[in-house]
Amino acid sequence: MESYNKEHADNPIDIQYTDADASAALIDLYNGCYDDIMNLFKPSAIWEGIVRIVPNIPQTLEIAAAAAVIGIVLGFLLALCRIKKFPVLSQFATLYISFMRGTPLLVQLSIIYFGLFGAISIPRVTILGFADISRFIPGVVALALNSSAYVAEIFRAGILAVDKGQTEAARSLGLSGGASMRFVVLPQAIKNVLPALANEIVTMVKESSICSMLGMEELMFGAKAVASATYVSLAPYTLAALIYFCINYPASKAIEAVERRMRRGDKQ
Repeated sequence: MESYNKEHADNPIDIQYTDADASAALIDLYNGCYDDIMNLFKPSAIWEGIVRIVPNIPQTLEIAAAAAVIGIVLGFLLALCRIKKFPVLSQFATLYISFMRGTPLLVQLSIIYFGLFGAISIPRVTILGFADISRFIPGVVALALNSSAYVAEIFRAGILAVDKGQTEAARSLGLSGGASMRFVVLPQAIKNVLPALANEIVTMVKESSICSMLGMEELMFGAKAVASATYVSLAPYTLAALIYFCINYPASKAIEAVERRMRRGDKQ
């Protein structure tokens, strides 16, 4: 039977290892790894995840929908400010967009929640039975303000992509600048930006997970709660990821279908 000598640098000691010892160590390592992997998917943790995570889907969708609507409206106004080049508003819009795109969302959320809303006493009232407005409002505001910077650039690019001859033709027909924008430019611009706006909404669903930092009971918050209660991390986080995927994948396919239909309409 073979033996091995191992010399330690600090305290030289001859240690004899046999093949049987090595085999036993490998078996113990295998059994330990197997037990660890099995513990990551305990049935109790999976069931706890279903009970605690799935009911938070409505609040996740509510956060994403509210932030998306506010972000799109605000982003459109910012885009108009930049395009029309109003003396003060244009500079403010440019600075605002640069700041929001150049700083992390988590930092913005912290500033808004602890700074802006920290000085405002918002009552702890629930809406629709599950959303605490003392956390819901700051979370939605942070997501909407961040999204509006990207939406503004989407709208600006879509409006500028419309040929200037369209505006000139509308003005030659007697339409005012506002009427030209409303009836001629915007319908074409919306067609250009619709796929990008839809992708921004899908992104909003994923970014809503950051609201768990405020203690909002959405998908990520539920996954963290299950991981803390069961001491199993992989199962609840995997379940949360699958739920996000099940929400966003059909939405992404719907966006692709709309894009294909729009391309067919352009060819006809």
